[in-house]
Amino acid sequence: MAGFLLRWIFAFILLAATYNPTQWTFSRWVMTSGADNMSIAVLVGLLLVVGYIIYVRTTLRSIGVVGMMLVAAVTGAMLWAAYDLGWMSFENPTANTWVALGVLSFVLGIGLSWSHVRRRLSGQADMDDVDT
Repeated sequence: MAGFLLRWIFAFILLAATYNPTQWTFSRWVMTSGADNMSIAVLVGLLLVVGYIIYVRTTLRSIGVVGMMLVAAVTGAMLWAAYDLGWMSFENPTANTWVALGVLSFVLGIGLSWSHVRRRLSGQADMDDVDT
């Protein structure tokens, strides 16, 4: 469980570092002062791209597009139920952005953790691209 939480937190940090509703975000920094620090902007941008490649590629390999849509749909249904029960409201755009970041990071966290979950449930390890 701790492994999944770490993967989810790192996915959230990756997404929130790229874009969030505060002023502390890569996209806003690049638009306002990226030209003054072009080398740092390129370096940080490439590090973010590497993070996305790791998360998205692993997620696509482990659960695929259908799995990603299914996890997003289940999470969306949970948000819908929370809204119907009066536990949350979608009237605040800033809060909606944070919820969207949480949902997307949850999908990526599940994708990165799925092989571990599958191995524990079935006792079988996933083996992809093994050279013999």
